[in-house]
Amino acid sequence: MIYVENKDLVIPGQVLADDEYYSGRGTFKENGKVCSSLMGLVSLRNKKIRVIPLKSKYVPKKGDVVIGKINDVRFSMWDVDINSPYSGILPAFEVFGREKKELNKVYDVGDVLFLRVVDVDEIKKAKLGLKGRGMGKFKGGIIVDIAPTKVPRLIGKKGSMINMIKDKTKCKIVVGQNGLVWVKGDEDMEQLTKNIIHLIEAEAHTSGLTNKIKNKLYLAIDGELPPEEAPEEEEEFVLEKPKLQNFKEELEQEEKEAEEKENEDKPNIAEVIEEIKRKNKKDNTLSYGDNSNNSFILNNK
Repeated sequence: MIYVENKDLVIPGQVLADDEYYSGRGTFKENGKVCSSLMGLVSLRNKKIRVIPLKSKYVPKKGDVVIGKINDVRFSMWDVDINSPYSGILPAFEVFGREKKELNKVYDVGDVLFLRVVDVDEIKKAKLGLKGRGMGKFKGGIIVDIAPTKVPRLIGKKGSMINMIKDKTKCKIVVGQNGLVWVKGDEDMEQLTKNIIHLIEAEAHTSGLTNKIKNKLYLAIDGELPPEEAPEEEEEFVLEKPKLQNFKEELEQEEKEAEEKENEDKPNIAEVIEEIKRKNKKDNTLSYGDNSNNSFILNNK
């Protein structure tokens, strides 16, 4: 027999079900009963019962993707704040192997990076790395902080929630499993996205949340509600890894396009040389052997 329903709020020690149910994360068994070990929301799947904490700190695990801020630069590593009671370090060899460089010229205090947890030692210190799609330093944008347990709800089923926010606000969004979210776009859209993310965090346990967020986005941006659609399928609120988003390639593409635009009006060197040759043949006044003249023309293109 079960005494609670899915998404019910429970407290430590509360009896949730009889022994016919399996004890999952956030629960324990006592005298044939499944009890909650913390304050949180019930999650039921078949005969397994779990409790997802309302508030929790991020505990690093190998393979996680996180957003971190450089706190200190040492001789052979960077200290990184990963929004956790436990510290993170980024060894120099994880960035440029055996090559020797001045660390603060690569990443300095205050830089924000997208990283992967390479390993975790016995005291939960996380060794970080940058190997993987999209890893690297963020440029511009804002950071939004939410409870790590609410990250799956922000992402949504198959990325439905986060992709809806991206498409409507035109913001780039990268989500770390440690509860930090990077947002970059127009200033107004950044603030709207921040507010929407905090709303999702506050109402993660409610049903129909995707439609509610869609309505808020459309009202804020278009001034009207979206066309009516079938209600969203109820989502199981479980912890999942966020999908990697290759923001780095997008930023590099932006920089490349800006550079190409800047160079549009610059003359083509080959065309300049051909023009010089044509003029020289025509009036016989410019000597090809006159290196000083050619050098002057090319250096003053």
